[in-house]
Amino acid sequence: MLTELFTPSVQHALDLVGIFVFAISGALLAVRKNFDVFGIAVLAEVTALGGGLFRDVMIGAVPPAAFTDLGYFITPLFAAVLVFFLHPHVERIQVGVNVFDAAGLGLFCVTGTVKAYEYGLGLTASAALGLATAVGGGVLRDVLANEVPSLLRWDRDLYAVPAIVGATMVVLCIRFDTLNALTSGLAVIAAFVLRLLALRFHWRAPRAYNRSSARAEEGSAAT
Repeated sequence: MLTELFTPSVQHALDLVGIFVFAISGALLAVRKNFDVFGIAVLAEVTALGGGLFRDVMIGAVPPAAFTDLGYFITPLFAAVLVFFLHPHVERIQVGVNVFDAAGLGLFCVTGTVKAYEYGLGLTASAALGLATAVGGGVLRDVLANEVPSLLRWDRDLYAVPAIVGATMVVLCIRFDTLNALTSGLAVIAAFVLRLLALRFHWRAPRAYNRSSARAEEGSAAT
C-alpha cells in the first residue's frame, strides 16, 4: 500500500528528512543537558529511530528498516555531528527546525499507520502504532534525558493530538476505501498544520476538571 501512495525513492527520501529533523531535536536536547559527544549521538539516534523501531518490532517487520538501510542509521549521526559543532547556529533557526519537525510528525503518523495496517493490524491498532511511530522517539529521548516526556506535560503545545488526527484520517480513509496519494497527503498536511497552529497559538490539552477544589478536598481529608 505504501508503494501505491509514494514511489520507493520518494518514500525513502521523505523518511530520511523526517529522521534527520527528529535527530536534530534529540541532539539539541543532549547539548542543553551538557551530554558528551557519545550522549549527543545516542539521543539523536533514539529520537530519530525509536518510534519506527517500536512499530516494526510490534508488527513483526524484522529486522527493522533502521538496521537494514545504512542511510537510516547514518543520517542521525550526521545530524549529531552538525549539532555538536554548530549548535549555537542551529538553536538560532529553532523556528525552522520546528516546522520540519511538524512535517516529520505528519509524515510518520501516516506512514506508520499504513505500514501497521499492511501487516494485518486492525484499524484502531494501526492508528495507535501510527501515533507511536510519530512520537515514540521523542518519549524515549526525554526518558533518557531524565525529563518528564513532553508528550505528558500540560505546559507543552499539542504534539500527540496532531498525530492522532493524521492517523485517524488514514484509518477512516482505509475504512471507506478512499486511501490514495491525495487523501494520505491531506492527512499529512492536517497533522502538520495542526501542529504549527498549536506552536503559533500555544494550544494545549485540557487538564483535569476543577483541579483546585480537588486539591482542597485532599488537604482537608488529610487533616
